[in-house]
Amino acid sequence: MRIVALAGGIGGARFLRGLRAAAPEAEITVIGNTGDDISLFGLRVCPDLDTVMYTLGGGINEEQGWGRRDESFTVKEELLEYGVGPSWFGLGDRDFATHIVRTQMLAAGYRLSAVTEALCDRWRPGVRLIPMTDDQVETHVVVDDPERGRRAIHFQEWWVRLRAALPAVSIAPVGADEAKPAPGVLKAIEAADVVLFPPSNPVVSIGTILSIPGIKDAVERKTVVGVSPIIGGAPVRGMADACLTAIGVETSAQAVAEHYGADLLDGWLVDEADEGVAVEGVEVRSRPLLMSDPEATEAIARAALDLAGELAQ
Repeated sequence: MRIVALAGGIGGARFLRGLRAAAPEAEITVIGNTGDDISLFGLRVCPDLDTVMYTLGGGINEEQGWGRRDESFTVKEELLEYGVGPSWFGLGDRDFATHIVRTQMLAAGYRLSAVTEALCDRWRPGVRLIPMTDDQVETHVVVDDPERGRRAIHFQEWWVRLRAALPAVSIAPVGADEAKPAPGVLKAIEAADVVLFPPSNPVVSIGTILSIPGIKDAVERKTVVGVSPIIGGAPVRGMADACLTAIGVETSAQAVAEHYGADLLDGWLVDEADEGVAVEGVEVRSRPLLMSDPEATEAIARAALDLAGELAQ
């Protein structure tokens, strides 16, 4: 079986770990969100790619869901002594090494997809991880700041520093219109038996990947099953509700499925708390969706694959 998953963030990474266990013989390609990428301290940081790589490679901080296990922050502390910021984005010493290697390779002329492949040679994630594009795309958020007025800021500042406390007027993946899918992305989708949407943020993770010209059209031609990131009207984790509000979508399992649309989505898994959700043109199934432990996560992934198999027949 050839599986493609569009993923970003902690929920996506943890689902992928369950997917790998549910389909150990499958060929899994992960198309990673790069809209969250940011340049800090002269280094290119790719949070979603690294979270997938560390989670599947056994190096993630399990409690946080992001960053490295057994991390220290000496470099960050020293930078603060020099008065160099930003202080709100916490890069650890082990994490710095990844960003240094990535930045050096990019400066030497390697594409991000080649750099990601090289980094994965160390981590052995058990999947093929490809960034959605080799071109620079950064998600920006327009906010109404009581002190500074309406302005656009990088998504990471809104998400990490402000904790989405300032309501977003709009969210846009800057550069997406001109970007091209990274090498291997469209080929993997075209060859896939199923495309999965993990319980990642539907706006700034999966939505950003789909905004790259050519990707959505390719996905629409496949059997697509998604797992709802919303349970009982609230995000499983994070602040996806703030993102959904910014684009005028209700925070509910049904509204997210309708946002994707029946042209894109064939099957949709919702939690038992949302049993009874109906979306025209989409096969909806309910089951427990909390990824409380590896076994529960594997069962969710297997349910998504089973539904995909039924739909394909």
